[in-house]
Amino acid sequence: MANPERNKRILLDLMKQPGNHLCADCGAPDPDWASYVLGIFVCLNCSGTHRDLPAVSRVKSIRLDYWEDSLVEFMREKGNTSSNSVFEKCIPAFFYQPQQKDCVVLRDQWIRAKYERREFTGENVRRDYNSDILEAALWKKGKNKKAFLKRTFLLCQREFTLRYFVREDSKVPKRVIYMKDLNAVFQPEKMGHAHGLQISYQQEERTRNLFVYHESGQVIVSWFNAIRATKLAYLKRKHPAAQDNVLIPLISRCCVKEGYMEKTGPLQWEPFKKRWFTLSLQDRKLLYFKTPMDATELGAVFLGTESHGYSVDGQSPAGRRQGKWNWGIAMTTPGRQFIFMCEQEQEQGEWLEALREVISTPMTLQDYSNEANWRRRRK
Repeated sequence: MANPERNKRILLDLMKQPGNHLCADCGAPDPDWASYVLGIFVCLNCSGTHRDLPAVSRVKSIRLDYWEDSLVEFMREKGNTSSNSVFEKCIPAFFYQPQQKDCVVLRDQWIRAKYERREFTGENVRRDYNSDILEAALWKKGKNKKAFLKRTFLLCQREFTLRYFVREDSKVPKRVIYMKDLNAVFQPEKMGHAHGLQISYQQEERTRNLFVYHESGQVIVSWFNAIRATKLAYLKRKHPAAQDNVLIPLISRCCVKEGYMEKTGPLQWEPFKKRWFTLSLQDRKLLYFKTPMDATELGAVFLGTESHGYSVDGQSPAGRRQGKWNWGIAMTTPGRQFIFMCEQEQEQGEWLEALREVISTPMTLQDYSNEANWRRRRK
């Protein structure tokens, strides 16, 4: 008969070994669940998806469930490193591998792709990610309306473009978006939909947002990865000598920080207005919108480094006009000083940390070019 305490100690020791000390699927530390069919250690969140795949995986809690001797021995023989050498053998360079903090649909579809569809073992190669033409009907938010309307989207890898059409029988696209400026990130909380995807691009020198979703998690994640495949193909064409490890981080721009702040005008006597801000490290821009779901930015601020005249401080100047919120941020650029107000002290601290992270990051040659273009457009 199995000794429960002994088996739990063995499993806890196995969990601490290299490879097993992080979740096999999302990399979360100290995974205290395990799939006794696959022989892997996973975190609580990923165990939920494994529980939905009884044909390929079954899970138990290391600390709370009863483990037979045979299952413990199986876990000793397998482990995360051994399993991932099989199930992650052939992952395409462009394919996004979700981390602990990523949204549910990304983690769910990653696990299903690994174990249920076995996409990365070399047995079942997905061709649609690299298809020359990929078509889908996605629900898109209207530019000036809250309603989502079904639109046909066409992704063309040969031309490095994404098109969408207002009507199914339309021959002329409503918009042609080029990979040069396109960025795609999941935003389920902002959009209020578990499969919400935000696509951003440049239009007439301003950032334009499209908010789309599909009822199927597999479809929307497949489209996300197909966009990444197309963007990587574009970057390889632009930088033929660059290695994948240099280009992969350039595929997507993720926000360092998003949220509401109050903002006043350049003279600092105008009324404060509540605006939605997004800060990106990759392009060093602070964008602001009226609401989180606006189609077009109201304005943008480029952030250079401290040695080039950029700084941020938690004390806003005395004598300025008061807003509704009390926690101030003064951001200085070579052109002007910006005053922002946060509702809570914690928000102020998070924004200061995020802004300082960008300002303290050295600028690349591309950053200098972007700054010069940004200044020229605003003259």
